[in-house]
This record gives sequence, structure tokens and C-alpha cells, in this order.
Amino acid sequence: ELVFFSQINFSKRDDFEDVLEERRNSSDLRYALRCYTPALYKGLVPCKASMLKSIVLQSDSLQYVVGQVSAECGESREAVQEEAALLLEEMAHRLQLGTIRFFAFTLSKAFKALFRGVCVNEEGIQRLQQAIQEHPVVLLPSHRSYMDFLMMSYILYTYDLALPVIAAGMDFISMKFVGEMLRMSGAFFIRRSFGGDKLYWAVFSEYVKTMLRNGYAPIEFFLEGTRSRTGKSLTPKTGLLNIVMEPFFKGEVFDVNLVPVSISYERILEESLYARELLGVPKPKESTSGLLKARRILSEDYGSMHVYFGHPVSIRSLAQGHISRSQHNLLPRHIPQKPTADTQAFVNDTAFRLVRLQEENMVLKPWVLLATLLLQNPDGMDLSTLTEQADWLRRLALAFGAFLDWPDHEPCSKVISSSLALHKNLVCVSGGRVRLVVEELPGAESATEEAGFNRAVSVLSCASYRNQILHLFVRPALIAVAMQTANYEVFNCFNFLRNVFSNEFILCPGAAVQDFEEACYLLGKCGAVQELQQDLVMSQSGQTTLAFLCSVLDPFLQGYQVVCRYLCEELEENLLENKFVPAVRSFTLQLILSGTCCYEALSSDLQKNALAALIRLKAVRRVTLKVNKIAVNSLEDTLGKTNVQHINIYLYSSLLNNK
Repeated sequence: ELVFFSQINFSKRDDFEDVLEERRNSSDLRYALRCYTPALYKGLVPCKASMLKSIVLQSDSLQYVVGQVSAECGESREAVQEEAALLLEEMAHRLQLGTIRFFAFTLSKAFKALFRGVCVNEEGIQRLQQAIQEHPVVLLPSHRSYMDFLMMSYILYTYDLALPVIAAGMDFISMKFVGEMLRMSGAFFIRRSFGGDKLYWAVFSEYVKTMLRNGYAPIEFFLEGTRSRTGKSLTPKTGLLNIVMEPFFKGEVFDVNLVPVSISYERILEESLYARELLGVPKPKESTSGLLKARRILSEDYGSMHVYFGHPVSIRSLAQGHISRSQHNLLPRHIPQKPTADTQAFVNDTAFRLVRLQEENMVLKPWVLLATLLLQNPDGMDLSTLTEQADWLRRLALAFGAFLDWPDHEPCSKVISSSLALHKNLVCVSGGRVRLVVEELPGAESATEEAGFNRAVSVLSCASYRNQILHLFVRPALIAVAMQTANYEVFNCFNFLRNVFSNEFILCPGAAVQDFEEACYLLGKCGAVQELQQDLVMSQSGQTTLAFLCSVLDPFLQGYQVVCRYLCEELEENLLENKFVPAVRSFTLQLILSGTCCYEALSSDLQKNALAALIRLKAVRRVTLKVNKIAVNSLEDTLGKTNVQHINIYLYSSLLNNK
């Protein structure tokens, strides 16, 4: 059964089973060499990788573009065709069962060392098995770790499902031996950006569409485009989604099933690496030697992970009444067409809603709640107070529809002690108090700055877990801040803040009213607010909840204010956009050392999102940053003060300066 998008997910989710349980009790070699006979799309036997490349190179679509490029560049058709063949050779996978069996054996060993359990919803697997046989399938996992695509293939092999072909970045191709192993396990490699390379785009899109039309294998890619370093979902990229939808729009396939997959980690392998990247430490280059050095992580305990396969989403059902496919009949199918505005809006809306489905089925562990509370209490908390508040937050999260993995029959104190022990690299318990552990980070310019950076690593690592629950709280939190700010104009303030933070959180375009109603429902459900004469007012018991929700948004409000301050007070003339983050980071660190700013404002992700919001609001122009100081100052005041007049001043000044 194919489902549409629901507003809030309070329905019972599927149960899980641990796929490592059997692996711990039987031979890994026998598992790797077992009979593998997956059910395929309409029973078709997939063609070989070499035949697939031949189909792509001879396709009418690619031949049309080859002719165009030949005419535009003045090169012979044969030379352009040869270039297309080289591009395809660079990107194409060479899926081989022998390599899959090798990975099945080695990953079994690695996963048993790393994880206490890998829990999968079997009902989701059964739905996927049925979907694969009926229509082309596109798998859309969340992306928090390099482990994601390895785990996806491992699970599908375990359940005897067709193995996916996976869109991977070119970073991996430079890894000796490993890059080719990934290619032979189903990875196909794409450039991070195509620029205006018409031939590359034609080869790539035709390759993906050929695999989709022929039901060659499930296609897998990450809607977010890259790993999230912050634990929050990233704004979806729609390029690949456009490509996999096009065969349906052109009537080349009856339907395509999109399957959102939510991958949740109790402890992320790259947690400290991500924090350092957010603080400006360069990302290590992917290399085989780096992979070998990383073997030490096998001695660490990373808790459990959950993989939830969502309901297949039918493009045909989604498009009904929204998209007219007749426009695609006006030109021959092989002639490339840019999506119309309506089609692109439909694809964008679908992408956002798919990411929300991923978020809804993310499994949250107790540590996520503890991290949230510890970040709101930077000087530490008594263990007894932390336990009491965690139990309160657990009830609030469940009331908001959280998918919480909290042991039912264990005392709260035991659950919390176990969680703190697993994350001993981030927290310590001493004298009955719980505090963040401060890491050492060499290379800072002075002892004071070093201490600041050390603290920031711990805070941002902890925040990456807090951020996993933000999708649950962000809409009610926007209302909580709006109520504190606007009194009688709550929706206008909510809508303004939602617009400001639309780069920061997954907020579907055009869904402000729906988000507001959803948030009001949740706040009413937990008894925090009530409606009197069409106005939202805080209930007698709602102060604690609303104060907590305001605190959830506070680091983001502070971070955006800091960016505004920098742009108005410190910005150099004609500062290039790529120099912005190092400059604002240095400015922010000085504010932190003076005690006037929170550590989360150092996150480069937050700084880039704030700049993107200011550009979108036309307070800043890009390339060399040209600042509208009236608009930026007004926005800073709006975020930092609690008077609805500031919102009106900001909107008024923006309108004046846009005329």
C-alpha cells in the first residue's frame, strides 16, 4: 500500500529486529557465501554492466546532445562520442557478486565489533521487497555517516533483496583499491558540481534513467547531497530527484516508488571529526591509508543503530491532480527539456516532505535528551536533577510524537547512567555532578583561545546529538519565541522567524499555516497553551514547557545575531564570500571569550545558514558582501529583543530598501 504524507506521525511504528544477533551465533563465511537469489523487477534478469553502458552510449537522448556539442564546439561527432564514453567509464559501476560477498564477510566482522545491535524494521523490508518487483525503486537514506551506504547494501544482502546502485562523490575514486572495491559493490561516481558541462550532464542523467527504466536495480542516493555534520537534516538537493522523476513525467514508466530510509546512530563514528570541521579544521582527504589508520575505532563501543525503511511513496499518486504530463508530449522524448516552474515546485515540495518523513522515523536514544538538557546548563547539572528533568523531557517528547527508544522496564536512573557511560568521551560524572568533557585541540594561537576552541569541540559534539530532536521541537519553539515576542501577533512573528530559519531547519516552502496549526496542536496537547478569544495564551502549567522551547532556539537566535553584528560592525570593504566564515569565526571567538556569546555560534554551518538567510531577505548582496546595515541591524534587534515593534521595523526597512 502506498501512502501520502501525514501532518504528524502518531501512528504505531514497525517493530525492529537485530540483524547482528544471528551473525553473532553463526559463521560469517557461510553467511557471505550463501545462496543469493533476490526477487527482481517484473522478474527481469538485469543486463551486465558493459551492456548497460552500450545502451546509454547509443541512446537517442545522448546522441542528440553529442550532435549539439559537436556543432557548438566544432569537434567531430566521433571525438565527442569518445569523450562521452570516457565520462561514462569514469562514473559507471561494475557491480560484482564476488565483491559483495567480500564486503558481507568483512562488514559482519566490523559491525559486530562496532555496534551492540543493528535494528531493522522487518515490515519495511517486506514492503520494499514487494515494491521492487512492481515498479522501479529509488532508495533515499538519511546521511549522517560514511557508514550509511555500506549499511544499506549490507542489510539488503542480508534480506536477499536486490542490491542498489549508489550515487557516490568523486572523493572516493582517488582511494587506491578501496575506490574500485566500492565501484564493484555498486557505487557509481559523480562530480560534486557539473557547472555548464552539457555533455557530462547528458551522460550522467541518461545513465541513471536507463537503470531506472530497465529496472536494473534500486537506485540509491542521498537527498541531502552530503553528510550532515550537525545532526540536523540538510536542505534537500533536487538534481537527482528531477532525473529519477523524468521517466514518469515522460510516460516511459508507469510509476516510480520513492522509499525514505531513516538511519539513526546512538553514537556517531565521526562525532569529534565533525565538530572540528565546523570549527574550520580541514576535512581529512579520503585515502586508503586514512582508512587503515581508522581501524582503532573497532575497539570503541558505538551502541546500537536503527534503520527504518519507510512506506514507498508513489510518484504517480503524488502527481495526480498536481502535474500535467501532456506537456512532455509536445517534443520527442529524447530532446532534453528544462522542468517547468510547476514541475520544479512539485519536485521541491516532494523533496522537503521526503526529508520530513526521514526525520519522523529517526529513532531517538536517551542521550539525545540528556545532551539537550546539558547544553541548556553549561555549568553542569546534579545527576539527580538531570535524571528528574530527563524523565520530564521524555514525556514531552513522546507527547510530541517522538520515536524514542527508551527501555520500558528499567529505572530512569539506570537508563541515564548507561547512556552517560556510553558517551564518556563527551561527559563526566564527578561528585554527583554531570559536566561536558573538554577536549584538547592543539594549534590554537594562545592558551585562552585554545581553551575556547577545546570547549567548542565538546559543545558542538554534544549539539550534534541535541540537533537530532530539533525536528520535533522547532515548530512549537518558533511559537514559544513568538508568544514571548509578539503577544497579539503570534502568527506574523512565527511566520517571520520561520522565514529567517528556513535554511536552518526543514520547513516546507508554502506550509507556514500548516506548520503553525501543527505546532498549536502539539502545544495544546501537552497543556502548554490554550486558545482564548482566538488568541494563544500560556496556560498555568505551560511556563516550564515554553521556557524550555525558547531555550532550544536560543543558540540559533544568538548565532544569527552575531553574524548580523559582524556584518554591521566589523565587515571589511568588498569581503569575498569565501572569506566570510574565517572572519566571522574570529569575531565570534572574541565575543565568547568576553562572555557575551554562546559556543554554538562558532559553527560554520550556522554562520553559512545565517548569511544565506540575509541574502535571501535581501539584506546582503553576494559575491563581495554588500551589506544593507539598516536591514541587518533591524534583524539583529528583532532576534535579540522581545518587542513586536522590532519585527515591524525590520519588515518596513526591508521594503523601503528593496524599492
